[in-house]
Amino acid sequence: MEDIQNKLMPYICDANSAVQFKLVKSKEDLETDDGFFFPDMSHQIFGEKEQIFGFTDLKLRIYYTASSLQIHTKLLYGRKINPEQFDGVKADDIMKSVREVLPANVIENVDDFSKKLDGEPNFKPFGEIIYNYTRQQKGKSTKRNFEIYKADMTNPNFKEYHQRIESFILWFIDAACFIDSDDDKWDFYVVFEKCTEGGITSHLFVGYSTCYRFYAYPDKIRPRISQVLVLPPYQRQGHCTELITAIYQQYVPKAAVLDITAEDPSENFQRVRDFIDSKNCLKLPEFQDSKLGQKFSKEMRKAAQEKYKINRRQARRVYEILRLRITPENDDVAFTKYRLAVKSRLNEPIYAHVVFLTKINESLRKKSHLLPASLVPPKEERLLMLQREFETCLHEYKKVITRLDISA
Repeated sequence: MEDIQNKLMPYICDANSAVQFKLVKSKEDLETDDGFFFPDMSHQIFGEKEQIFGFTDLKLRIYYTASSLQIHTKLLYGRKINPEQFDGVKADDIMKSVREVLPANVIENVDDFSKKLDGEPNFKPFGEIIYNYTRQQKGKSTKRNFEIYKADMTNPNFKEYHQRIESFILWFIDAACFIDSDDDKWDFYVVFEKCTEGGITSHLFVGYSTCYRFYAYPDKIRPRISQVLVLPPYQRQGHCTELITAIYQQYVPKAAVLDITAEDPSENFQRVRDFIDSKNCLKLPEFQDSKLGQKFSKEMRKAAQEKYKINRRQARRVYEILRLRITPENDDVAFTKYRLAVKSRLNEPIYAHVVFLTKINESLRKKSHLLPASLVPPKEERLLMLQREFETCLHEYKKVITRLDISA
């Protein structure tokens, strides 16, 4: 058995290394081995272990035209396992798994895909431009230009384009799911790099976000930022910050908007959101240094909501970040007050859970002559959990503060 397992090992590969993406701008890009980027995850396609079985030296290359996102796939490998030599064991059907997450109109023939590149300069972004910004070109004096467009499903052909965008999300967003694009409450924000070369202007896909306009009683809406994606070639360049800023500019001025929320934010997204909200709140009288040394107040919550549509929970988080910013850690008295204030907030859900478990314990005791084991974690365990949560907050808050200081 061990001998067979050893022989099978070369046919097991890491899916996150085998799958490769490329944004194709020219026909020459199809011939080169540079410019590829890899998925952050693949468990939503290939299972929890993120492995593909049955091939050696496997490469699954997924090409996208850089503007219109037309798709072509190419499978490369050294050897494929022979079932006759391994008791009928077959290779994974890779393409079947991948087809389930790609749109139906994938271009199988490379020549047909190559012809699509001829029409790329004719691609025009869907919707209306709402925001633009620049980034310094690395190693050059020139700047790169970016535009953000707002679109919805009333834009002709945008539904098909969105399906091609969505084909990225399972590889880069954990617990991602495809949305019901027929629901007219969805807003779409798409980022493009605007390039002009030889008198021809192109718009290259950078990333996007979806927002859902929830109803808020009695006569308001509560936009929820759902999915945010910036492709790896454009990451760590501030594009997510610009995208969220553009979204805020769409919703904040509207009287009908109660506040803006986010759906299961990742650590990276939460950090961007914290930075933007903290930077905005620094402009408010209620968040000046003289007020931050005091408790989180109704005035702070109200000002954050009315001026920047920041919900109560996020406003409290911003308060904690800005208070930490003015609290010296070597000032034992000030830092102890800060630590207790944050832990008091963190302890609220823990305490509520303890009360809930205590009630269950009491109910079990009444129904059984046997004494059940306590469901409530020991106090020492709860205190340790609370300390860990506080240290996690501190770690994340400091990252935001560093960025605030740099941008000041």
